[in-house]
Amino acid sequence: MGKIVCLMGRSSSGKDTIYKKLLEQDKVALQPIVPYTTRPIRAGEREGVEYHFTDEAGFQKLLLEGSVIESRVYHTCLGMWRYFTVADERMDLAQVSYMLIGTLEAYAQMCRFYGAEQVLPVMIELDDGVRLQRALDREKAQDHPEYGEMCRRFLADAEDFSEEKLKQAGIEKRFYNDDLEHCLAEIILYLRENLN
Repeated sequence: MGKIVCLMGRSSSGKDTIYKKLLEQDKVALQPIVPYTTRPIRAGEREGVEYHFTDEAGFQKLLLEGSVIESRVYHTCLGMWRYFTVADERMDLAQVSYMLIGTLEAYAQMCRFYGAEQVLPVMIELDDGVRLQRALDREKAQDHPEYGEMCRRFLADAEDFSEEKLKQAGIEKRFYNDDLEHCLAEIILYLRENLN
């Protein structure tokens, strides 16, 4: 029986890098679940890889079709951005394990949709100063840096991933990403022990 691995962490904790590395390795077979967003595409991102990029009308259409599993909205410095996951009829949890990047809210909604026993949380952590420097470096590389939005995300993470919310979600196991190879090895071991 497969499971859905929900990779979570504050912004710039290394989730995207870890996600890509886990999909590349063969010690644990995982298929990607590509989420959707209404935010603008960033430099270096590709449609259907990091996200499926859509607009508010696209979100509303999928919502009316009953395809949206979970969604969350952020009122950013640049307007309202949605992030959401769409049910894919091709998913086969009887045979395959999948992985997506999400938030605590997304994790909770996935548990409600599929059942908590089908969703495996993987929480990534990193020192706030290191995360802030990474976020600044990433934003500088954009064609049109949005430093205000970067700061909003950083501050929102403190609330979204507070100790109280982590406890409420039942997140006990955490992986500290100060050494990527060591962190990956710990996650792979954890997945091998918890994926059937």
